[in-house]
Amino acid sequence: MDSSDDGGIVAGAASGRTLRSQRLRGLVATGSVAALAATVATTLGAALARAAGVDFEVPDGGEAIPLPGFAVVTCFLSFVGIAIAAALLRWSARPAERFVRVAASLTAVSMVPPLLAGANTATTVALLALHVVPATVMVPSLARSLRTRAGRPRRLPGGSRFAGTS
Repeated sequence: MDSSDDGGIVAGAASGRTLRSQRLRGLVATGSVAALAATVATTLGAALARAAGVDFEVPDGGEAIPLPGFAVVTCFLSFVGIAIAAALLRWSARPAERFVRVAASLTAVSMVPPLLAGANTATTVALLALHVVPATVMVPSLARSLRTRAGRPRRLPGGSRFAGTS
């Protein structure tokens, strides 16, 4: 082998890692902004529900869920969603579609505990709504980011295709 072949291999591998790293950083940045928005929206929604008379008291412990609790749980689970999106970006051929399916399934599963907690109707309805709020922020944001960051076939000016994959 001559030195030009070796350089091309190394440069190709390095540029592939750089592209993957840039896509991941972009996904995490988008997800972090969405996580902040979801956390604020959920906490604000909980504060408005509390102001409207929802007590958020769950019979198991008899204590009301504090507002910071909504923020912490929303933020933590939003970052779990970002981690799932990152894994799908890395290992899935269709990360956006799979992410939407996984996120919709997890959102549906998250609706079960409020229904089983035995709280009053107002608390149950508010908790169900507050599960939907972060999902409506996070899922579209991450799915859109996955669509723009996933390697897709690209079109050349003449309409022919070539693989612009990761």
